[in-house]
Amino acid sequence: MIARLEGTLIRDGEHVVVDCNGVGYEVSVSAYTLAALPAHGERVTLRVYTQLRENALALFGFIDAHERDLFDLLITVKNVGPSTAIAILSGASPRDIAALIAREDVPGLTKVKGIGKKTAEMLVVELREKCELLAMTWNANGTRPIAAPAGTVRTAKVGRHPLLAEVMSALVAMGWRPIEAEACVAELSVDEGSTIESLLRHALRSMPR
Repeated sequence: MIARLEGTLIRDGEHVVVDCNGVGYEVSVSAYTLAALPAHGERVTLRVYTQLRENALALFGFIDAHERDLFDLLITVKNVGPSTAIAILSGASPRDIAALIAREDVPGLTKVKGIGKKTAEMLVVELREKCELLAMTWNANGTRPIAAPAGTVRTAKVGRHPLLAEVMSALVAMGWRPIEAEACVAELSVDEGSTIESLLRHALRSMPR
């Protein structure tokens, strides 16, 4: 099972080959990964999913962990195989797709190339909670921090529970405006049994669609 490839990138239009010590591996990638690849002839490292079939072996490559994480979730959904998942990932960034699923935004998902209404509904039903946790994990890892609008100063609410601060950050990362996230978090209460997951689920139910 091939999980990672590191070598020289050979680009021919949308065809991607990674040359590893003289052996070339053809890899299928999304438009997201294709846009992030280095120039032809440069070194590249790709995370890889290997699909074994009766008469063929197919490799799917990912430029970062975010895309691979979401790909792994997508292929658990009925009728979404690796090729379909790659097509979906070509329509928007992994963070944007995960946010749409977490927000149960079926109309928004159908605007992503490769996602029809039935598929969008299935993604929401099967992956909503998982995408909530995925988005929170990405945010907790400090990746792609949300930039404040020019001229604004970020301040922390005095006495705010750390869990509420994390929930607000997750909501902003999912695409809501800071003022909307702030208003929602202000209505949440934290007790001894509260977790980030439970608070985020409660917050999402009250956020505007």
